[in-house]
Amino acid sequence: MTTVLVPIANGSEDIEAITIIDVLRRGGAEVTVASVHEEKQIKAANGTNIVADVLLTDVAEQMYDAIVLPGGMPGAEHLRDSKLLIDMLEKHDIQDALLAAICASPAVVFGTHGFVVDKQATCYPGFEAGLTGAEYIVDQPVVMDGNVITGQGPAMAMAFSLAVLASLQGIDKTQEVAQGLLC
Repeated sequence: MTTVLVPIANGSEDIEAITIIDVLRRGGAEVTVASVHEEKQIKAANGTNIVADVLLTDVAEQMYDAIVLPGGMPGAEHLRDSKLLIDMLEKHDIQDALLAAICASPAVVFGTHGFVVDKQATCYPGFEAGLTGAEYIVDQPVVMDGNVITGQGPAMAMAFSLAVLASLQGIDKTQEVAQGLLC
């Protein structure tokens, strides 16, 4: 079974976090939602309370097929500042696992820590300066380059999540899920 880690933090974008989790689970992925804080419950950017499955410290030694980051502020900053998460991203990147981020996270997390160097990427407009070493693609809502997928923002959460699903589970499963969602 395909395994996916979705790290969340206080201030993660509500729509992005829930859409990523939901679409990937509908597609048959085993999704682990992990709080980067010392408690499982986080308050998302627009006030939604989300309870993670585990703390990130509980799964620090596990390997996943993908790590997918929601955006939102200050959620992306909390993800960026989690040394444990960055260590996990580095370990997964070396193994060519899929790394995906949407909204502010491509710039704030991936850009800060060098995951988009020499890649094409997108992010929430206004954060593009943070895509250090990347070629910013302004006119595409979702961009895939190598093992990295980036997305622009909340309105693109469904397209982004389906792109991640397609990369992990293939087009047939993705079309089945998309049809069920009326996409």
